[in-house]
Amino acid sequence: QVQLVESGGGLVQAGGSLRLSCAASGRTFSNYAMGWFRQAPGKEREFVAAISSRGGRTRYADSVQSRFTISRDNAKNTVFLHMNSLRPDDTAIYYCAATERSYSLNRYDYWGQGTQVSVSA
Repeated sequence: QVQLVESGGGLVQAGGSLRLSCAASGRTFSNYAMGWFRQAPGKEREFVAAISSRGGRTRYADSVQSRFTISRDNAKNTVFLHMNSLRPDDTAIYYCAATERSYSLNRYDYWGQGTQVSVSA
């Protein structure tokens, strides 16, 4: 089992920045690819970003490419999502997730409880 706890969400004005963190515990963190997803009110959960277990490879949804950056610190068992140039349509609950599969497969086994990000116009 892997336990994931997100933090760093909040209210920010459009154009602003936030950094989300996801702290992992329970298993060897460096064995897991990590992802960020989000779910806006009335919408399905969608992929945001993913990073390979060692951090060498990343991928992003088109909607966040060049604005968001995913990174990880395996020594601290933490994955981050740096969000810049935030827009009102980035408003959602953001979830981190972990998988022992490849980061490219978009299939995750463990999920955090989510952190709210709200962007005002």
